[in-house]
Amino acid sequence: MKKKVIIALILFLLLIGYLILGNYFHIYIDCPIKKITGWYCPGCGITRMLLSLLKLDFYQAFRYNSLLFISLPIILFFLIESIITKKEPLYNKIPTKVWVLVIVIFLVYGILRNIPFFDFLAPTVIK
Repeated sequence: MKKKVIIALILFLLLIGYLILGNYFHIYIDCPIKKITGWYCPGCGITRMLLSLLKLDFYQAFRYNSLLFISLPIILFFLIESIITKKEPLYNKIPTKVWVLVIVIFLVYGILRNIPFFDFLAPTVIK
């Protein structure tokens, strides 16, 4: 139990450190899929979304990656639940069909955000 909490805390601090230092020095890791193909992957905009969340700019966070923004509370619930309880994590009890559906949703989102008609799904800066 303690090992899980320590690992989660270290990962959380590394993420926050990456976001803060990256924001200060303007150094971030580019998306390899975007760099190679020129297409947005389902995860493009995550770093900018997290930075916007740190600034409590929820609308801009939503515009950077709307699917992950909507999914974030569920993901956080599963992470926190698996750290706090000593029981089998809830995500292990989710049927395979649901996991396949989630993967399909993310893949379709990744495809749609690269089609001009759905360009509102691409990471967008709102001013």
